[in-house]
Amino acid sequence: MKFSIQSRNDAISNELKELAQGYLQDFGLIMDEKEPDIVISIGGDGTLLHAFHNHVKRLDKVAFVGIHTGHLGFYADWKPSELEKLVLCIAKNQYRVVEYPLLEVNVRNNSSEVSTYLALNEATIKSPNVTLVMDVFLNDRHFERFRGDGLCISTPSGSTAYNKALGGAIIHPTLQAIQVTEMASINNRVFRTIGSPLVLPAHHTCKLKPVKNQTFTMTVDHLQLDHGELDHVIFRVAKEKVRFARFRPFPFWERVHDSFIASE
Repeated sequence: MKFSIQSRNDAISNELKELAQGYLQDFGLIMDEKEPDIVISIGGDGTLLHAFHNHVKRLDKVAFVGIHTGHLGFYADWKPSELEKLVLCIAKNQYRVVEYPLLEVNVRNNSSEVSTYLALNEATIKSPNVTLVMDVFLNDRHFERFRGDGLCISTPSGSTAYNKALGGAIIHPTLQAIQVTEMASINNRVFRTIGSPLVLPAHHTCKLKPVKNQTFTMTVDHLQLDHGELDHVIFRVAKEKVRFARFRPFPFWERVHDSFIASE
């Protein structure tokens, strides 16, 4: 088996990386940064996001697992003290693979050029310094004209991240869906939006089309996109999936409780 390790590059994470690499190589596993079978992320959920995008071209061949060296995360769920246990499980191939849905983002400019991206957590679109004005189409039918700070389109596994901070719903990560959540929409006697998050199933699409010729800023997870002369953006549940290596039960609602409700 081939493995690679993504570190947050702080002192603790780098120390754990060296230990994990040494242990795994002692068991006969091969370090391979380009074509690993399993990627170990050491840091936080953000570190695993970086690992995901580093291997986004090989999602059908690689599985991810995370060790947290900060707060307990939704992707980084192993503790540093459990490193030897995790290494032993990997060496013995004692894990199953679970697959979660991703967000596909298709950006078309006025020259009809299309760029496609995959998001593990979410994509956002805003207009710096001025109000974002976008026509929202659901399955190619006009739904509303949005005015506000921006829109966030998230995956189920990303619903506990920026989406939650915006007032979106928490969705179990196995559901094949995406969620559209508003950022400070303008609602008055003249302008009106739905004002609630929209959860779309896998066979539905959401298209955003600019109403005005304005500058847009877009993100896909931690990546900043630069697209001028935007014609429209289409969001849907991707055909590709992210694969996680599971060595033990992952009680999602327990993790939600521990992250947002339970006291230290």
